[in-house]
Parts: sequence; C-alpha cells; structure tokens
Amino acid sequence: MSSTDKTTDREQLAAKERELAALRSEVAAWRARFGKLPMRDDTDFTSVSGRAVEPVYTPLDLAPDLLAQGILPGQFPYTRGIHPSGYRGKLWTMRQFAGFGTAQDTNERYKFLLSRGQTGLSVAFDFPTLMGYDGDHPRSEGEVGKCGVAISSLADMETLFDGIPLDQVSTSMTINGPAAIIFCFYVAAAEKQGVSIDKLQGTIQNDILKEYMAQHAWIFPAEPALKVIVDLFEWAAEHTPKWNTISISGYHIREAGATAVQELAFTLANGFCYVEHGVARGLDVDSFAPRLSFFWDVHNDFFEEIAKMRAARRIWARHLRERYNARDPRSWIMRFHCQTAGVTLAAQQPLINVVRVAYQAMAAALGGTQSLHTNAFDETLALPTEDSVRIALRTQQILAYETGVPNVTDPLGGSYYVEALTDQLEREAEAIFAEIDAQGGVVKAIEAGWSQRQIARAAARFQHEVEQHQRTVVGVNEFVEDAEAPVEILKIGDEAESSQRARLAKLRATRDQALVDRRLEALRQAAAEDRNVMPAMLDCARAYCTLFEIRHVLEGVFGTYREPVFF
Repeated sequence: MSSTDKTTDREQLAAKERELAALRSEVAAWRARFGKLPMRDDTDFTSVSGRAVEPVYTPLDLAPDLLAQGILPGQFPYTRGIHPSGYRGKLWTMRQFAGFGTAQDTNERYKFLLSRGQTGLSVAFDFPTLMGYDGDHPRSEGEVGKCGVAISSLADMETLFDGIPLDQVSTSMTINGPAAIIFCFYVAAAEKQGVSIDKLQGTIQNDILKEYMAQHAWIFPAEPALKVIVDLFEWAAEHTPKWNTISISGYHIREAGATAVQELAFTLANGFCYVEHGVARGLDVDSFAPRLSFFWDVHNDFFEEIAKMRAARRIWARHLRERYNARDPRSWIMRFHCQTAGVTLAAQQPLINVVRVAYQAMAAALGGTQSLHTNAFDETLALPTEDSVRIALRTQQILAYETGVPNVTDPLGGSYYVEALTDQLEREAEAIFAEIDAQGGVVKAIEAGWSQRQIARAAARFQHEVEQHQRTVVGVNEFVEDAEAPVEILKIGDEAESSQRARLAKLRATRDQALVDRRLEALRQAAAEDRNVMPAMLDCARAYCTLFEIRHVLEGVFGTYREPVFF
C-alpha cells in the first residue's frame, strides 16, 4: 500500500470518528432536552420478556462490524434470510394444526382445509397418542380424540390420509416421545398407497429435550431417547432424504413461560446437543444437519420476535460452520416453522384474538419463516371450529396477497432498533449457552432441573406483572367487559373413544398375530443389542403392531423417564 493510500485511509477513519463524535453529541443533547419530559404511567416501556427498550435507536447502537456480517439475503450467516429471493420465489407454506376425534373425522377436516387453499398439513395428536398409549389402554380413558386425533396403528394412519396422496402434500406431525413409531406408521401408509418413500416431504417434531424442559410428553430416559432420534437421523438420510427428521422446538418452551431469549438459547442449545449426538454416533454432520429444522413461537412483542428469528439464523450458521465443522452450506441454513402464540390467546373477548394472531403472523413473515400456522381465535376455549379455522387461514392469505410484505426480503434489515435488538439477543443467548455448559451440558441441566427452574421463574414474573396490572393484556386485566356474547365451540364427545376401541378390537382379531409376535421380538433384540431400531420398528408398523405394543417393547429395554423433584 502506498503512502498516499495510507493517508487516505487515515483521513477516512478520522472523518468517520468525527461523524460518530458529532452523533454522540447530538444524541446526548437530545436526551438532555427531551429525556425529562412527562411520560405515560400505564407502561414501563419494556418488552414482553422484560427487556428495557430505549426511546430511540441510532447507528451508535449497531455492532461495528455490521457491514461484515452478510448484508444480503442468502449470504452467510443468513441474518437477512436463507433465500436470496425471499418470498418472491415461493411463499411460506400455510399450515393449520388440525386433529380431533377419529382418523376419519380428521381426514374430513384435512380435505376441507386443502380445498380452501391450505398448502401443508399439520397433524395434532390426542394425548394418549402423544404418550404412546393405544386408544383402548386404561390410561386413555376419557381422553381419546379430545385434543387431537387418535392414532393407534398403521390402520389409523391409512384412514387419516385416505384420498390424500402422500407424495403431493407436505405433512408436519407434532409428536415427540413416540415420534419414531408414528413416523414408521406414516412411511408404511405411503408404501400402502404405492408412494416411493424417497418422495415423502414433511417434518416429524421428534424433539424430546424440550419435552423434559417444558411439555412433559416423554417415555424413555434422555440417553435412550436420544439414541432413537439419532437412529432416525441415520435411517432417514438414506431412505427419506426429503424428510425433516426433527423440528427443534422453541414453541413449547415459550408456551411454558420462557422469555424470548430463553426460547432462543434453550432451543439452539438443544439443537447443538442433537448435532453432538449424531457426530458421536460417527455420522458426518453434513449427512444429517441439512434435514434439521426449527419451530418458533411468535409472541406479542412484534420487534423482539423478528429480531429473535434473525439472531437464530445467525447463531446457528456460525456454530455449525465454526464449532461443528459443517462444510455443506445447507447445514448452516436454519429452516423453520412458526406458530402464533397460543399462550397469548385470551378466553375473555375471544374475537380480539384474531387481531393478536394477525400481528404475530406478520412478525413471522417479516422474520423470514418458511412455514406458518395461525391459531384460531377460539383455541383457548376448545378445538377450533371450521369457521374459526377459515378465518385463521384467510389471515395468512391476506398477509401473503394484500399487504405487500412478501415483496421485499427482510424489509426491516438496517433498522437501527431491529439490528441492535438482533445483536443484543445474540449476546444474551451466548451468555445462556455458557450457563448451560457450566451445568454440564443440556442433559445434565435438565436432569438437575436447572432449565425447568429458569423457565418457571420467567413464567412467574410475567404472571405477577399481569396480576399487578404492571403489564396490560387487553380484555383480561384492562378494557374488560362484564357481559360477553357466547362463542360457538367445537365439542368432542365420547363417540371417538368407543369407535377407536371397536377399531382396535377388529384389528387385533384380524391381523396375523404370529407375525406381530415375531416382529416385536425382533425389535426387542435390536434395542437390546444397541442396533438401529428403525428397520425393525418399520417392520412392526407394517405388521399392524399397535403404538403401545411397540412402546412397551422398547420400554422393557430402555426403561421409563422419571422427572427429578426440584423446587
């Protein structure tokens, strides 16, 4: 570099410093002049998570290396989005979480949704299925089909997707403890349709770590459960390469009361834990990391949610490339689904939930989601009706086709506030990663109850603020009404349970029981010998072994998880 070039650089740096000094002086003068003006007393100007929000943001709040962080969409570390074309190339997948009663009942709802423009299916399972129980198990009594669809065998999965070609839809299944079993039912159902399983597209949630933290639908202890998850990673990489083998979920962590940064940090830490277990198995990180996906809650704080998604992409990309030595850019890219926050829906004045959902949906789109579920306004009261589901779906369609939001990728990129908040959330998440490491890692933190305590404390803080009227929830603690018009809700009776019991009785009477016994024994041996259980489990599904029969065999080898007692 010549002396002239060096002089020019020094002059430019000096000019930049003068500009920053002038801006600092201007901001200080502005604060001195306006900082003591009377302020509203009905808020403390914090985010939903309790983070103090400044009255104004300027270039002084931005990271010095902002321009070196990838300022265009589709460029590492993907802060501004994973696709260069954003939604100009393809809109997000519009999903509605649906499932109730029997498989036949839900099949009819799916056809209703698909006929009205939905572009992907999301399966909600009832509680017995989530826990790995058949519909005729004693522990299922009173719960069959009530909060989702009852799926007890391949026969139910065949009915669930009857008339819906599985090579032409993308299916998301929200289930964790028995996720691998349910996935085997789905694969076997595709085979029954004559669909080549390498064409299957969709996601199985399969995220057991957040179950221990937040949702509590588990079966096996952590390490055996992680072993089955990695079995699925390994098997699917060869047989169902278009299928997302896990949806690492912050949604349920947030719904349990976590703050935005806790959701961000705990979810990403769980993701890193899954990567580490895959690598420990001997898998090449690039053989399975491209099929890992994420699932975020979209809460009420508009800008905090957008910044959370931007920070999540950046953190994941950097850690996968620099910490786990992934070389395939597809491994660096965070793909995610979003759902508007169920925990924000109010039973009081439920119709105004439509407004909450619309704002949350817009935040998801501005944050760059690849898939979105919008909650129905009546979901805080019961399973949604067809009318409320239609409104929820139309909310997405208005956002997609009438607002102009999809026209520009990351339109809030460069906003002083959004960029500063993105940086702040990243720093805070990294600090929580260090705390988790100090606990001995994700599994140790869960087993000690540390993670659960952090979430519980955040939930208690928020509830206290609402009860003390320190935080306004419209229609709940302010702007309340004495008399409200009743809302029609969907009621699920006991017919689903009696129907499911009859179906299972018929299945057990007509299937090849000798084949069932052989397949279950082969599965037991695979688990006991620490082999990949997926081939044997799929054979069980093909033979019409039931969900609980498969669970019971694995439980005999792996044991059952018992939550630690903590305060």
